[in-house]
Amino acid sequence: MASLLKEPLFEISAQGPAPNKDFYQLSITKSDVIWRYWKISLRNASRNAKPGEQRESHQDYLEDTRLQSQVGLVFGQGIQAYTLALGRGCYDYLERLPDALLLRILAHLQLEEVGALGQTSHRFRKLCSSEAFWEQAVRGHWETVPAEVGSLGLELGWRRVFFTSKLQLQKLISRQRQQLREEEEEEGEEGEGGLITEASGTPEAFWDSAGSSGTVLSSGTGDSAYTESLSDSDTVSDPHSPRESGSGSGVVDTWPKEGGVDM
Repeated sequence: MASLLKEPLFEISAQGPAPNKDFYQLSITKSDVIWRYWKISLRNASRNAKPGEQRESHQDYLEDTRLQSQVGLVFGQGIQAYTLALGRGCYDYLERLPDALLLRILAHLQLEEVGALGQTSHRFRKLCSSEAFWEQAVRGHWETVPAEVGSLGLELGWRRVFFTSKLQLQKLISRQRQQLREEEEEEGEEGEGGLITEASGTPEAFWDSAGSSGTVLSSGTGDSAYTESLSDSDTVSDPHSPRESGSGSGVVDTWPKEGGVDM
């Protein structure tokens, strides 16, 4: 696990609270806590002041209440508590794992748990909202995803495909097929243009496994408290066809609107 600890362990910078206009940077390495500051003042005495630096070991920082207070004043009590935890050797290894490994972990969580994890930090919010996660969610829930559904995921986004109803996806695929036929006719080509012909890979087989009201990932439990509703303006539908009654997904959005502290 020690290989996951890259230098620096943590780094942050900000301007001091009003009326202070000085700039501060806090950097924590595996061995030191580094406090840097830049005086910003119109006073003659401070106009030519050079940036300063204070460096001390983790143990010294844990005993330096004055520096701890400065960190809390500039960056907030949450950052202060986090730096003290790092000084004690309490490292957040989960936050430091590579995305590929975190995605494999997310594959074993229910959507309610993924939504809660997305609230813990900016990194997890970004990862839990990523196209890589939603593609994994779609592909991991069924043995076979048709190529036509995959093309919709690339074009419209896998998250929309995940929450769009069966009827709307069928309409979009039908429109794709029609456009493909028209292009082939214009080019004088024959045939179906590469449409999936294997029974296990057809959209019809996909609908049978997906159900009649959209898709819900639940890690095999058949139940998930994390679902989302696509509004009339956000629902994936055929732009050339009128909206049909009852064609939406009809589920409730509980995705967190704000992320946590990025640490």
